Amino acid sequence: MRHNKKFNHLGRTADHRKALLANLAISLIMHKRITTTVAKAKALKTYVEPLITRSKEDTTNSRRVVFRYLQNKEALKELFGVISAKVADRPGGYTRIIKLGFRQGDAAQICFIELVDFDENMAKTAAKKKTTRRSRKSNKAEAPAAEAPATEAPAAEEAPAAE
Repeated sequence: MRHNKKFNHLGRTADHRKALLANLAISLIMHKRITTTVAKAKALKTYVEPLITRSKEDTTNSRRVVFRYLQNKEALKELFGVISAKVADRPGGYTRIIKLGFRQGDAAQICFIELVDFDENMAKTAAKKKTTRRSRKSNKAEAPAAEAPATEAPAAEEAPAAE
């Protein structure tokens, strides 16, 4: 029975699954975005996010702990250098999964998994969403006109009273 055993085994033995997740994590750290299946991406998310959290504190012990999982010096340098600097103020949620559809050969669901702070396209669209295209000219013309009488009316009343 599999009572309370909730993680996905991905159809692999424990050693194969460990190697798969380590390789996916190294690829994600080095390339910032990878394409994989949704099941692997969800498993990778739970694998790599604690490592990113650990990399925020650059100590010898945290480097050793992360190296135990990754076994790759270049990925370790990238994680503790570039990535930890970018995610220093983020309290969690370092990765994003974007579903792409289904794979042609076996109809497996495919997705992107990417590091959130490294996607320039998403940052640009978030900045563009702040501006709208709703009749700017009429709003700008009405706003000063509505404010101007309110500010000028007390001044006009005070001037005749002073004379």
